[in-house]
Amino acid sequence: MNDIARALCATVCIVATISASATGSHADELKLMCPPPMRTAIVDLVAQFERATAHKVEIVHIPSRFIMDRVRGGEAVDVTILTAAATDALIKEGKLTRRTDVARSSIGIAVVEGAPKPDASSADALKRTLLAVKSFARNEGAESGAHIVSVFERLGIAEQMKGKTKPIPINSGYVAGTVARGEIEMAAQQMPELKAVKGVQATPLPPELQLYITFAAGRSASVKHTGSVEALENFLRAPPAAAVYRVKGLDPI
Repeated sequence: MNDIARALCATVCIVATISASATGSHADELKLMCPPPMRTAIVDLVAQFERATAHKVEIVHIPSRFIMDRVRGGEAVDVTILTAAATDALIKEGKLTRRTDVARSSIGIAVVEGAPKPDASSADALKRTLLAVKSFARNEGAESGAHIVSVFERLGIAEQMKGKTKPIPINSGYVAGTVARGEIEMAAQQMPELKAVKGVQATPLPPELQLYITFAAGRSASVKHTGSVEALENFLRAPPAAAVYRVKGLDPI
């Protein structure tokens, strides 16, 4: 049994104990909204949670801004996965009642698998790497896209990158898909989104240019099944889940 399998088995035991003590054998149906950066990790962890308990979790995969719009519009949901800042905003508005930090994301660049690994070891190295590429893609309307534009500006290459950068609208799939399909030479997005795409290799930005984003589970103000929701929150925070987050390109909290 490998480390990930052992970690997941330990997580299952933890959650089974928590869930049994909180809800007995009763099966609840929960609804969770999740943005693209957390998608692959949440899918795996929720599957383990469902196998360990009698509960079922419907996962709605949409960008963060749409999650916030739908929650503000009154749509029923039990748990949201959003940035810590977005979660705090909805708590302040009375839409959520509790924040549980689960993982931290970062920004990276990706090229096709098999190509030379891009040098992003320092700000100067990244500048040379970006200037050398013929085409580049980033998110439009997402935090990672805004950050990479600010990186261009900090490196003094905004004008040089403008003509060869393709903005990809949110809700259009992972940006690195353009690299995997051979349409674009290099793409930038959050590391878990880059690592979710087969056929590409991802490299994080250097620390001096990095943006770290904390993701949290938010508990809805309209939760009906408090015990099962708490079991899910604890599961996503349990130490053995850290192995899953790391494999998916996230840092556990």
